Amino acid sequence: MEELIQLDKDLFLYLNNLGTSTWDWFWLFMTEKLYQIPLYLVLLFFFYKYFGLKGTIITLVIVAALITATDQLSNLFKNVLFMRPRPCRAEGVAEFTRFIAERCGRHGYFSAHAASSMAIAFFTGLVLQKRLKYIFPFMVIWSIVVSYSRIYLGVHYPGDIITGMAIGILLGLGAYKLHIYLISKYGEKQHIAI
Repeated sequence: MEELIQLDKDLFLYLNNLGTSTWDWFWLFMTEKLYQIPLYLVLLFFFYKYFGLKGTIITLVIVAALITATDQLSNLFKNVLFMRPRPCRAEGVAEFTRFIAERCGRHGYFSAHAASSMAIAFFTGLVLQKRLKYIFPFMVIWSIVVSYSRIYLGVHYPGDIITGMAIGILLGLGAYKLHIYLISKYGEKQHIAI
């Protein structure tokens, strides 16, 4: 286990120190959840277009539950179960970290950004993929970029990201199955099941 933790630290330092001030603005932009609102509004438009008002309400409730689940599960892992210091706070790592985030939380295992972005990517990608050909790969790439931003900024190890993404995939798949069920049961009649 110690070897795996050291590998995680070494990989973090390598990836984090690839950063340059030229690209800092981009990665700060990608990590900020408020800047993702235009993407969410476009997705909301497509959900309304393809699923109507009832379907959009169902979708919004599922997305809200999905984000709440990823955030609360991440908080449980970070602050109760593992309490692993973030790289920007870890002795032997922090002094070599290129830290550009606005703040550094106490614990980091696992990344809520990685979990929630991948959960949303899988959920929206799967729900809309039959109607929007490239939505699934686009959303997964978007999530990977958001997730990598956390390493770039100096606040998460690669292991935090990988775990968060895996949990996000599982929750996104569950939300997708729930969406199919609820749309078939309560959605508008013109909806064709995915």
